[in-house]
Amino acid sequence: MIRPAAFGFNKETAGDNFFQQNTGVSNETLQLNALAEFDNMVHQLRNHAINVMVIDDTKEPAKPDAIFPNNWLSTSSAGIVSVFPMYAPNRRNEKRDDILKQLAKEFVVKEVQDWSEYEAEGRFLEGTGSMVMDHDNKMIFAAVSERTNLSVLEKYAATNGYQAIVFLATDKNGYPVYHTNVVMALGSGFCILCEEAIEEEWELIAVRQLLESTGHTIIPITREQMHSFAGNMLEVKNRKGENILILSQTAFDSLRKEQKKMLEAYAGLLPIAVPTIEQVEGGSVRCMMAEIFLQRK
Repeated sequence: MIRPAAFGFNKETAGDNFFQQNTGVSNETLQLNALAEFDNMVHQLRNHAINVMVIDDTKEPAKPDAIFPNNWLSTSSAGIVSVFPMYAPNRRNEKRDDILKQLAKEFVVKEVQDWSEYEAEGRFLEGTGSMVMDHDNKMIFAAVSERTNLSVLEKYAATNGYQAIVFLATDKNGYPVYHTNVVMALGSGFCILCEEAIEEEWELIAVRQLLESTGHTIIPITREQMHSFAGNMLEVKNRKGENILILSQTAFDSLRKEQKKMLEAYAGLLPIAVPTIEQVEGGSVRCMMAEIFLQRK
């Protein structure tokens, strides 16, 4: 997780992220609020025996979205660290060699795949924002958008031995949803999915069949719930071996009683309040966490 140094409304990402809202609040106040929400989240995670590596954002250049490292960085249990091509030019500053070096110092890194060259061609693939990955079954679910380019996705999938399942997901205004991890969240034995967002029936049927054939119970959410970040969750395992599903308070409050009950059959629910981060930058708790699957040295 990256502790923000210059959190604020990013005009460069607002063009296609319709979850963002310009509140008119000063950047100084936004930074203080985001910092408080971030520190509380880290505290809550550690209180639940979840290991968290916190890295401080650098003040210069200002990186309003640095709090979302999962878009430029991912790791795999095969020892691969991947660096991704980013849509907004000012987000490319988030990619830091010192973070890659720190990972290599503490964990076994066998290969670094840098896909950044596609930025020059205007083709992007924003990490586990663009890709919801089923590592056990080597599948990638991806909603096509400005930030999720089909050809880069297919090259990434082929290079790493995954099958890409592609679909179009739209928000309540009919625009493509900017990141797949707002539409769906994959856990052990379940998948939260905004079926309403996938309007092409044959695409929805294909996604449903693949999820069910790999043993995932689908827990549908509405578009309204998607806009409350109910699709933006991450299941982790803590030091005690317990499965914990991390979601925002906004998402938790949007869920119906029966949806919570279904989720609780698979994992303990840990709601965390991040209202400033959600409203101003249009991302939630899942976006704030880049998982480390690497083996510790």
